[in-house]
Amino acid sequence: MPRTYDLPLPDLTGRRALVTGASDGMGLGIAERLAGAGAEVLLPVRNRAKGEAAVARIRETRPRARLVLHDLDLASLESVGALTARLREDGEPLHVLVNNAGLMNPPERQVTADGFELQLGTNHLGHWALTAGLLPLLRAGRARVVSQGSVAARGAEMHWDDLGWERDYDSMAAYRQSKLACALFGLELSRRSAAAGWGITSAVSHPGVAPTSLLAARPELGRTGDTREVRLIRWMSRRGIVVGTVESAGLPALMAATAPDGDGRFYGPQGLGGIGGRPGETALWKPLRDEADAARLWTASADLTGVAFG
Repeated sequence: MPRTYDLPLPDLTGRRALVTGASDGMGLGIAERLAGAGAEVLLPVRNRAKGEAAVARIRETRPRARLVLHDLDLASLESVGALTARLREDGEPLHVLVNNAGLMNPPERQVTADGFELQLGTNHLGHWALTAGLLPLLRAGRARVVSQGSVAARGAEMHWDDLGWERDYDSMAAYRQSKLACALFGLELSRRSAAAGWGITSAVSHPGVAPTSLLAARPELGRTGDTREVRLIRWMSRRGIVVGTVESAGLPALMAATAPDGDGRFYGPQGLGGIGGRPGETALWKPLRDEADAARLWTASADLTGVAFG
């Protein structure tokens, strides 16, 4: 049987949270739990129909949930800019931002609307631009920002001489880089906020291994069927063997979003190899401790996107 774990959340009444990738899977579970704790939850989605289905599903168990759909394609800086401008115009503070959306291992190298390697552009640069564009609202809400990493980042390195993998493309290495970038960004945001007095706190989480849609069929990525890896992960998850479930995978991000002392901390599953188990604080892996890489990535992200903080 799958293993289940509980994580009580504080009362979030009067708080506003934005969760990317909330139209299905782990992100949907994170959004549902935040809404159940009383938060108003913004769900920016690429597929409006999937977003509406997610809202309906949440309201099956949370009929009073306050949910707002928005359009967002993280692979387009124009789309990110349109959303952040709209929200800034509304002027309502944000108290929680969970940068959760991501994609993994397209069979062939693909690029975003702006020409970035798809995984780096979507997983990191899209979230960089989103967070920077929302900075005034995050400051107004003294927000907690959560950046979703991955166990893949444990053995990752930044491919500084070719961040876009234009030469010798390696899909898995590019994915590892993109998730390391997410984590380095989250930790550097904590340091920069403290130095500049932005009033934002920032934490990093990772979900371990779970049967999410990352390795499932994704025709838009050129993957027409489920991978062998996700079929194995599903089999193990159903039997409670080592890996987690879609529900347990979202718990570290929820802990990172709500822990009162979470600034600059790293959360993940506490089981064997960090791929399943109860959520808890985790020591930073070696690639995440490189503050020089984090500072270099901050500068590179601003240069690549043309979007800066402050």
